[in-house]
Amino acid sequence: MTHKEILEALIGLLAALFTALLSTTIVATALPTIIGDLKGSQTAYAWVITSALLANAASTPIWGKLADLFNKKVLVQSAIVIFVVGSILAGFAHNVPVLLAARVVQGIGMGGLTALVVAIIGSIVSPRDRGRYSGYMGAVMAVSMSGGPILGGVIVDSPLGWRWCFFVCVPLAVIALFALQRTLHIETDRKDDVSIDWFGALLLTAGVSILLIWVSFAGKAGYYDWFSTQSATYVGVGLALLAATVWVESKAKAPIIPLKIVTERTTGLAIIASIAVGVGLFGATTFLGQYFQTSRGFSPTTAGLLSIPLVAGMLVASVASGQLITRFGQWKPFIVTGSILLVIGFGLLGTIDHTTNLWTVGAMTAVVGLGTGMLMQNLVLAVQNTVGVHDIGTASSSVAFFRTFGGAVGVSVLGSILATRVADISSAGFAKLGIDTSAAGSGANLDLNALPGPVQEIVRAAYGDATGRIFFVAALVALVTLVAVVAIPNRPLRRTIDIAPEEEPTGDRDLVTASA
Repeated sequence: MTHKEILEALIGLLAALFTALLSTTIVATALPTIIGDLKGSQTAYAWVITSALLANAASTPIWGKLADLFNKKVLVQSAIVIFVVGSILAGFAHNVPVLLAARVVQGIGMGGLTALVVAIIGSIVSPRDRGRYSGYMGAVMAVSMSGGPILGGVIVDSPLGWRWCFFVCVPLAVIALFALQRTLHIETDRKDDVSIDWFGALLLTAGVSILLIWVSFAGKAGYYDWFSTQSATYVGVGLALLAATVWVESKAKAPIIPLKIVTERTTGLAIIASIAVGVGLFGATTFLGQYFQTSRGFSPTTAGLLSIPLVAGMLVASVASGQLITRFGQWKPFIVTGSILLVIGFGLLGTIDHTTNLWTVGAMTAVVGLGTGMLMQNLVLAVQNTVGVHDIGTASSSVAFFRTFGGAVGVSVLGSILATRVADISSAGFAKLGIDTSAAGSGANLDLNALPGPVQEIVRAAYGDATGRIFFVAALVALVTLVAVVAIPNRPLRRTIDIAPEEEPTGDRDLVTASA
């Protein structure tokens, strides 16, 4: 395909990806208002994000497997329809449980878009030329992540109300659906003997879900202690289900996550790095909007504007690294540099409290954005370079799965850490005012405007001071990313879409010579 033909095919794909990502960023900014209106707690706040990420992660390997078996165009259109249904249900939600169920439906649709867009690009562009198109994807991600918070803030602050944060995505998704119908043309490789490991997918989802539920409700802000009979039960059952998943996947005819692919050195290390990226990106940055609104008292619109440095860093790093990789064929320096920036950025954010200068916070988040922009798509590129086109859907979705899984874990774990820390700081503040801290609702309810002035001030300060803790944890996790990417083999990018044993060694020698 020519560059023009590839760009035409990408129009609908990137439009669909933009819509899905926009729905996530809009919700992140609107969440304090949504949870306050629905009378939810800090745990509910985290689970509105976690439920979508978990459904996204659980469905991504299935979509990736389907992409290796069926028409990718029909699959990506189906994912858009599922996403639209979830968005409509979320817009009409009248309580937290209904909202969580709708978010699960949205997450399934987003899982399809996440896996299929990357798989389709991998099917039509060689790894050597894929950097520039990955850069375009990064640009779309950055624009959606910058526009989402601002748009979400404007909607929440307008007479429309927060429900339109979900409804606004529907027409955009429909436009993407028709754009795909017109611009995307892919030949279908139909296979007769098709089987999908649904049991393995069920075990995986159940095991992850149980562990996330345990983390969400444990500790001082939860319903039982970290070291208790309930905790032991949750952990035991969750680990047993994950062990069963590995056993089933090793025996399955067509496993959802083929062990032979994920245990390959490049893919395995990229997966470890992606988990850490997900923990840091989704887990830590999810609470930035809450920091600006709950702690600093800014409106949703202003909170969205304050997130621009993060996204500007992602935009610059993703586009620039993609273009440079395509030009020079060197990808590893970018993921190593990105990992270092991620550690530095999160480490700096670990020092913030409720009085930190906003310009300082913006500079710190920009560093995180630069690191993330160099990492996310380039890790997928490194993995795609090691597999044939017939496995590209499964390999790409495996990396996306573990990144999103890391995000779900990150949101849940860091949300629990934040809730516990807020409870501790708030209790100390309430004690000085002579307020009984054993009473329910000591900062758990996010409808802060309903609290008396002095109490509200204590809770806001508690959220600001506690936020630094979760970024410090994210910095420690980012160190895992750095170690993993340093160990990834620096293989030259091949110039062919598929692996051709009789041609590949020559191409590799040419690339090595050019690099030297």
